[in-house]
Amino acid sequence: MAGTIHFKQMTVIGVGLIGGSLGLVARRKRLVKAVVGYGKRRGEMQRAIASGAIDRYFLSLDRAVEEADLVVLATPVGTFEKICVAMAPHLKPGTIVTDVGSVKGGLVTKLEGLMPEGVFFVGAHPIAGRERSGVESAAIDLFAGHRCILTPTKQTLRRALTKIRTFWEAVGAGTMEMEPAEHDRIMAAVSHLPHLVAYALMEVLSHPSLTKDNPVRFSGGGLRDFTRIAASAPEMWRDIFLANNDNVVHMVDLYIQALETIKKKIVAGDGPGLVEIFTRARTVREKSVAP
Repeated sequence: MAGTIHFKQMTVIGVGLIGGSLGLVARRKRLVKAVVGYGKRRGEMQRAIASGAIDRYFLSLDRAVEEADLVVLATPVGTFEKICVAMAPHLKPGTIVTDVGSVKGGLVTKLEGLMPEGVFFVGAHPIAGRERSGVESAAIDLFAGHRCILTPTKQTLRRALTKIRTFWEAVGAGTMEMEPAEHDRIMAAVSHLPHLVAYALMEVLSHPSLTKDNPVRFSGGGLRDFTRIAASAPEMWRDIFLANNDNVVHMVDLYIQALETIKKKIVAGDGPGLVEIFTRARTVREKSVAP
């Protein structure tokens, strides 16, 4: 609950949009005694201080985590393993390590195996974000009313899982548990594929056959809304697509099949067939996507 100290020191590794927002709300609600940031660039850490996301920072990983009882991995998922190897010798017994990554699967098991004796890993994924990255985009209400998916395994210490659950609920998120592999299958469909499609559409619009006319200058709100997420951090999404490659490729195959079906209807001049597909799509969207 808000106002209750859940951890003495939360160290956020990667004080960007998600890590910075978590620091903001944890400090505002006094859920931790101190929020420590870790990053490689002093300027970024100073901006995090100025924004109110952290209390202090270190440019040295070992110093950033040595007194922490909660460590949050908020960098691109491709960096998690290297960071855990580097910080493991400096974590004190009883520390909980968690993350905010969009890929779990085998990564959770791998990170669990990197934890030293007496240190516990709990996978977490807050379903919240914006297309803009960086601590400048952090918001204290980013997680309010959103879900945070927890991905425990058979190795997860239940006490650590409970602490992470109650912490996220105090932050303002609703929590639910999901198998890591199931999490990745679902995220590939509802999050990873949409981002890939947005990137691909902008790639099409930059094709040499189109750039002469600069068609984007004639676009309205539809293109802007549809491709908003193409402004997301390229490095973060590179890591997500590669880490969840099997599921993402499967979703791309399904998407290509859908495009081919629509293409055939257009080539055949099959108006009723197109209406059938579009009506079905509209019905699914109206039933399943909140306004």
